Amino acid sequence: MTLGLTAAPDIITNPTDIALVLDRSGSMTGTPLANMKTGAKTFIDIIEEATDGTADGQIGSGSHIGIVSFADTATTDTQLITSVDTLKNAVDSLTAGGSTNHADAFTKATELFDPQSSNAKVIVMFTDGNTTTGAPPAPVAAAARAQGIIIYCIGLIGSDGLDVNALNDWATDPSATHVAVTPDAAELEELFAELAANITNPGATNIVIDEVIHPDFTITSVLTPSKGTATMSGSNTLQWTIPELGVTASESAVLEFFIRHTAQTQGTKKVNESITYSDTEGNVVVFPDPTVAVECNVVVNPEPCPVPVDLSVDGCSDSLLIDMGDTYLESLGRIIQMDVTIKNVCRGKRVALAAILTEVGENGMEYQRGMKAMTIPAHNYPTCRDILVKCIKFVVPEDLDVSGASTQAICNQRNFKARFIAHNIDTDYRCCEAVVTL
Repeated sequence: MTLGLTAAPDIITNPTDIALVLDRSGSMTGTPLANMKTGAKTFIDIIEEATDGTADGQIGSGSHIGIVSFADTATTDTQLITSVDTLKNAVDSLTAGGSTNHADAFTKATELFDPQSSNAKVIVMFTDGNTTTGAPPAPVAAAARAQGIIIYCIGLIGSDGLDVNALNDWATDPSATHVAVTPDAAELEELFAELAANITNPGATNIVIDEVIHPDFTITSVLTPSKGTATMSGSNTLQWTIPELGVTASESAVLEFFIRHTAQTQGTKKVNESITYSDTEGNVVVFPDPTVAVECNVVVNPEPCPVPVDLSVDGCSDSLLIDMGDTYLESLGRIIQMDVTIKNVCRGKRVALAAILTEVGENGMEYQRGMKAMTIPAHNYPTCRDILVKCIKFVVPEDLDVSGASTQAICNQRNFKARFIAHNIDTDYRCCEAVVTL
């Protein structure tokens, strides 16, 4: 799990020029384009209000926004300006069609900025697909970052897929705070709004983040965060504290920790039970609500436990006589119970499993102690699975002890070796008869 925060001085005291770079390729046709436009205009409204505190139609305090859109090539739809109406009209005029040229989009966005300006420089790249035309975009994005431009990436998983690794490569580090991906176009407005709030939030001091992991998971380890300290107060709870972040310049912090699923059920599960944020400045931070798909291994119990016999003794009786029936191979001894996992068992394939147990004598010789063969039933999951076979039991009587120890038999240490053999029973192979034509 990764937690990430980015903070910067207030946009009023730290004027910022923002290039809003919007994908209008053919895969954006219909609802995705409409939702993107709504999100982009929400982004512009939040920046406007943050810069001067009023909705007066002008971005204030020395900040600007410019619009770049791209498909086969990129177009500079507006320069860096302050007019909210002009910016929104440029967004509304976008139509979808063509391929996806990310390199030209980064080039046009970089050209918007004045190298002599002291304003912070930000590119917000939105895309719904992979690069399908033009030069490789990674070097162009890297060149922009080298100039001090901060790059954020918003990704929508569109009809032609989305390379999230590419977004992480293009964006400013850490990607946890500079990349956001959604599979649903309806969430675009919320993503644009969160990003605008992130850009305009002032720096923070005395940050405290308390996270409680869902009871189905356990925290196994916590790495040292890039800023501040993180401590666990239980197997499901941790606290991350940061003295200050983004007070004098844009700054990011990342905390990574590892969790393990410990419940006995599978399905799509929320990772967080709760997560809260506080700081001295009263900033509001909304964290994602991640889920993971948990698939438990198939469990096979080839040997049932013995069936118990219920007994009851009357309160006034001193003794009880009962016939317990028959049992077999009675002898003083031990029971060895083993579990084994058969790896990568494919759908519809029964497996033959053999377990072979030997005892190692005092001179290193091996003595046979038993062999079991069993059929593991086929599963119907769509992909190959690991099959856990539980409770394979061997009885090893003490009168077979070959340890050579002189102590009482029941106390001797005995050494064993177990071997397993497994193969598919079912196969598609059919022997072909030779056909000779004269």
